[in-house]
Amino acid sequence: MKSFFAANRRDVVLIVVLTVLSIALLYLPTGFENRVAGQSVRCKARVLDVDNSEIKQLGMVKAGDQPVRLRLLDGPFAGRELEGNNPLMGQMDRDKIFKPGDTALVVLSLDAHGNIRFVNPQDHYRLDLELVLLGLFGLALLCFGGWTGLKALLSFVFSALMLWKVLVPGLLKGYPPVITAFGTVAVLTAVVIFLVAGLNRKGVVAFLGAMLGVMTSAMLAIYYTTAFHLHGAVLPFAETLLYSGFGHLNLTEIFVAAVFLAASGAVMDLAMDVAASMEEVVSKRPDIGVWDVVGSGLRVGRAVVGTMTTTLLLAYSGGYITLLMAFMAQGVPLTNLFNLVYVAGEVLKTLVGSFGLVMVAPFTALVGGFILTYNRFDELSASIMGADPLEPV
Repeated sequence: MKSFFAANRRDVVLIVVLTVLSIALLYLPTGFENRVAGQSVRCKARVLDVDNSEIKQLGMVKAGDQPVRLRLLDGPFAGRELEGNNPLMGQMDRDKIFKPGDTALVVLSLDAHGNIRFVNPQDHYRLDLELVLLGLFGLALLCFGGWTGLKALLSFVFSALMLWKVLVPGLLKGYPPVITAFGTVAVLTAVVIFLVAGLNRKGVVAFLGAMLGVMTSAMLAIYYTTAFHLHGAVLPFAETLLYSGFGHLNLTEIFVAAVFLAASGAVMDLAMDVAASMEEVVSKRPDIGVWDVVGSGLRVGRAVVGTMTTTLLLAYSGGYITLLMAFMAQGVPLTNLFNLVYVAGEVLKTLVGSFGLVMVAPFTALVGGFILTYNRFDELSASIMGADPLEPV
């Protein structure tokens, strides 16, 4: 065990530091915790009985009220049985139907004396299943990836916390969306790459290649969002956000940030593939020339980029497949379809993200050709960081 930690000293240090940062982020206040008006308690409840007599079928949707009898399972009022009401608004994406035996998330509104004033069965309770799914994912990652899987899991958790605790609150507070998102992507890219690849030349090459690709996507998104006459209102719940007291937000810049943020994961994946392949070539042929290494990186990039761009297309298409189905079902011509603002926004996301992805391979190959064959890079890094030389190729 001692020899293992000695051999992986840098990884252990990075994991400890990242764990501390993740815990700090977990308890970091966003400034939006107390925006819910009035005093309320959220708890889990078992549905004991329902009354569907007031529900009316209106075509494909249902409307009316569904009185619900509940037994609270946790919180300060655990064990109490209460009556609540589940209003159906005729909106299939928001309405829910309870039946006896279901578990519901209940919001209890309290008066000034702490007594229950209103019972709102808000939705089906899904947190327990989500935690089970997260646990299974983590377990599978650890069993398959081992030490690398642990680092990948930690980077996953840290990325989620960065998005929720840093990026989202920063955007809500009116920080420049493009700069805020780019800074967040830079931090996440550094954490993910250096945690998985290690603090070495391969990690530096992958990081620089990925950031150059993200920068390309960001610049294209800024230009073509204006050229396409797009605005951030095409994003889900954008208007709801404006009407909730955040009318000062620049939704167009948030849309731009969302474009390169969405592509950043695939970008760093491709950068790591190319950097790892180039490092392997140099390790087998230490005397290889710079341009031979660059050529190897380009050939690897060509082999990988074809499937990666298709991956982006499929990922984005899955998000708006029902939109495409609706227009095809109505016989809308392709000219009208691709001029629609929602479809144009998705086209921009797909093509700009894919363009940035394509450019990652040559960027990474060029950077890697010089860094991986620079024999004094280790000493330079050590002198800058005040640490032992980075591990050799």
